[in-house]
Amino acid sequence: MAPMKIKRPPSSSASQTLTSASSQEARLLVRETLRISANLASAPAPAPAPPPPVAAEASRELAAAVGVGLAGEQFVGSSLRLICCEEIDGRRWQYVAEDEGSAPGRFRKGSFRAVGLQSPQSPADEFMSFVRSYVVPDGFPDSVTPSYVPYMTWRALKHFFGGAMGVFTTRTLLNSVGISKNTATSGAVAINWILKDGAGRVGKMLFARQGKKFDYDLKQLRISGDLLMELGAGLELATSAVPHLFLPLACAANVVKNVAAVTSTSTRTPIYKAFARGENIGDVTAKGECVGNLADLLGTGMSIMISKRNPSLVRTFALLSCGYIFSSYQEVKSVVLHTLNRARFSVAVDSFLKTGQVPSLREGNMKESIFTFPWLKERPIVLGPRFKDAFQDAGAYLAIAPLFEQEKYIVTYNPSKGKVFALLKEKAKPDDVLKAAYHAHVLLHFLHSSNKGWSSSETPQEPSYSSLAVAAANLEDRIAKSCEMVLASYGHFKSKAAEQGWVMSESLLNPGRARLC
Repeated sequence: MAPMKIKRPPSSSASQTLTSASSQEARLLVRETLRISANLASAPAPAPAPPPPVAAEASRELAAAVGVGLAGEQFVGSSLRLICCEEIDGRRWQYVAEDEGSAPGRFRKGSFRAVGLQSPQSPADEFMSFVRSYVVPDGFPDSVTPSYVPYMTWRALKHFFGGAMGVFTTRTLLNSVGISKNTATSGAVAINWILKDGAGRVGKMLFARQGKKFDYDLKQLRISGDLLMELGAGLELATSAVPHLFLPLACAANVVKNVAAVTSTSTRTPIYKAFARGENIGDVTAKGECVGNLADLLGTGMSIMISKRNPSLVRTFALLSCGYIFSSYQEVKSVVLHTLNRARFSVAVDSFLKTGQVPSLREGNMKESIFTFPWLKERPIVLGPRFKDAFQDAGAYLAIAPLFEQEKYIVTYNPSKGKVFALLKEKAKPDDVLKAAYHAHVLLHFLHSSNKGWSSSETPQEPSYSSLAVAAANLEDRIAKSCEMVLASYGHFKSKAAEQGWVMSESLLNPGRARLC
């Protein structure tokens, strides 16, 4: 029987080929998988995200605050949460708490802490902060005007010289009254001292009736009071030369010094009010008085040391008085007021008539004359006078009255007295008073322009008959021209003054009480 031949199916070779290709792909896939796994195994593990800088800093600060060492710092830092931030005077704090862990939003009891974000202040900085809390208002320098610093500097220097002077005057009075001598009994000493103080109180009460002058001539009265203070100190020192005249000299000195004290007290509040930028007048006043007291104590201490060497009273008085008066002058000049009193109103109108511009607040205050004392009567302009002072006869009034028919005032010039008078009518309002004052300055400007030799700052002299005739002939024409100029420029002057920050008030011009009806 012939052997049977087994035939392979025709697809066996193709199957082998397919199997071989599949095994190659499998090997490539395994090789690629192994390579990727090796790369992943050799790559470093990603570092955990660091905590926020603020939280890390808060963790370290809190750890130090609660006494946790370096070993526990990471534990504390991992559970802290920032609650809120706070800032006080440029210094910042963060409030943090420690999570309880049991539930979100719950914190461990007693873990709430404030963490400072700045290094602790040095002892010197802490001391300066303590001093500033006594001598400058809260929010300084934004809470006060720029003129506050020079004013307080000169005020402190003035009080320094005043405190130094007080030591010498007190010692001189005690020596003169007999404390260090056996020439007087204790009863006589007590009586003399009481009489001296009583006279001062009487002088203070009598001068208080000048109250309104402290508002419109503030600077002038302030410098006057300081001059009186030095006069009183001189009278007290004079008792050492004539001790038998102790009582009259001491009484006069105390009257003068108490008048000066009234002046200082009455002008203090308006000055401090000019410095306050908000509702902080009490704070500004308190800090200003503290500066004065500190300077006074320093001056007293220095004077006590100097007095042990028995210096010459005359030389000491001259030196301290010069320092006191110079500091007082600079103190008053540094004050920048926003209101227009008579002196500053004259500066503003004069500048406007010459240049067309109203001076700034600082310029107007610097040009104000502070030695024009209120009790002096020689002023070129009188606001609100009596009719008999303004006109020499009825004809002069009837000649110019029609020019002011639409106004609540009448402005004229009296050649016999060398002054411009602004009479106010019965229904004159504050703006009418201001306009009358402005018109008076305009008329005075016209008179100056036509009479170059005449100056309002000089004491008026008795004019000759020829000059009177010329003035009377041209007076009506000059007044008419002044009316035209006031009508055209008064509104412009008011707007220019408001742009510069000036506050116009008729009460500060101190008009007289007489009214035409």
